[in-house]
Amino acid sequence: MGGLAKIAAESGHSVTGCDAQVYPPMSDQLSSLGIRLHEGYDAEQLATHPADLYVVGNAMTRGKPVVEAILDRGLPYVSGPQWLAENVLAGKWVLAVAGTHGKSTTASMLAWILANAGLGAGFLIGGVARNFHVSALATASPFFVIEADEYDTAFFDKRSKFVWYRPRTAVLANLEHDHADIFPDLASIETQFHHLVRIVPSQGLIVANGEEAALERVLARGCWTPVERFGAGHPWSVGTIHPDDSFDVLFAGERQGTVRWGLMGEHNRMNALAAVAAARHAGVEPAVAIDALGRFEGVKRRMEVRGVVNGITVYDDFAHHPTAFAATIEGLRRHVGDARIVAVFEPRSNTMKLGTMQDRLAASLEEADLVYCYAHNLGWEPARALGPLGTRAAIYQDLEPMVEALGLVLRSGDHVLVMSNGSFGGLHEKLIGRLRRAPSRSTAEAP
Repeated sequence: MGGLAKIAAESGHSVTGCDAQVYPPMSDQLSSLGIRLHEGYDAEQLATHPADLYVVGNAMTRGKPVVEAILDRGLPYVSGPQWLAENVLAGKWVLAVAGTHGKSTTASMLAWILANAGLGAGFLIGGVARNFHVSALATASPFFVIEADEYDTAFFDKRSKFVWYRPRTAVLANLEHDHADIFPDLASIETQFHHLVRIVPSQGLIVANGEEAALERVLARGCWTPVERFGAGHPWSVGTIHPDDSFDVLFAGERQGTVRWGLMGEHNRMNALAAVAAARHAGVEPAVAIDALGRFEGVKRRMEVRGVVNGITVYDDFAHHPTAFAATIEGLRRHVGDARIVAVFEPRSNTMKLGTMQDRLAASLEEADLVYCYAHNLGWEPARALGPLGTRAAIYQDLEPMVEALGLVLRSGDHVLVMSNGSFGGLHEKLIGRLRRAPSRSTAEAP
């Protein structure tokens, strides 16, 4: 919604909005654009910030005073995806990136590739792409890249957002059960993904992860569009992975070039394959795309280094699902070797709060040397879920004691991986501040 506000403002509209406890990087982006942000959901703001149209995000539920007032007064409203479809995407070649994981990163890669190829694509991404320093951009280009989320559209439209985007190029990056608050099982999400497949034109292209059984089931329901698959044993695949973490891109067994970048992990290599394949459909040669990826800087809050203090590196990552935990830790482990990885996470997403994934938690964190869980206001018992990790896992109900405990246990050479899809109560700054107040321990001194 913050990116949508940016596009609306750049299109000449006067934009205001409301939310609760907005945090960087989106709060910084809105402020830089001069977009007035009202704190909270009270109805009084309708008088102080009257509007011709109210664009309603899916975080706005019945019962919120501002929502009830809009309905009671018969004020005009529309969902964010519908507004975007009707005012921005109409007539565009839309390249949509869907999947449980990696949407923001893959969409950012794709937008960066198209920019380097001189196509000047607009984009809307659920994160701030570091190459662009923004999450959204409206341009006159016929191309538009969008992160295609499967979450529902609004309280009055329970379809997945991506059905509004009508892509010509659709990336299906991966698919597993998530958003347990609205999807009871994986099959229900597969149905939504098939709704997306149904609207991709016959002259379009679907770029699909060939390693995902769930996506194969989606396509088996009916597909009227050419499909290019990526992954091991498929036309788009990873060739040699070199000691410096660069890797060769193969298409139909032929080497297309070598991606040389600073990103980590198998999941990012898969993201890169998808982006190169999608860009090729828009007319960008693979060699040009691969060259652009060599200058790709990633997305804020995706393995972003927040600080190095006394030899201790603190990372911020948006991971909020066991699969993402495991992939992120695996990538960091390959990068740091035998150095200690200290994973700090909060089960904050609706799926995690419900405990739907608790049985997968311990296995997903297995490669970390120490695990700290911020278990504030959970409806399930994390001690049982993390039990297999034994004394490597610690659980805290309050943030300050956890920061203090980390300050005592961390030593020079450690890598602290902070994982959350929220602000985490400013944990990164609190921890960096704590480390600055005390000298780092040596390997011999610290446990």
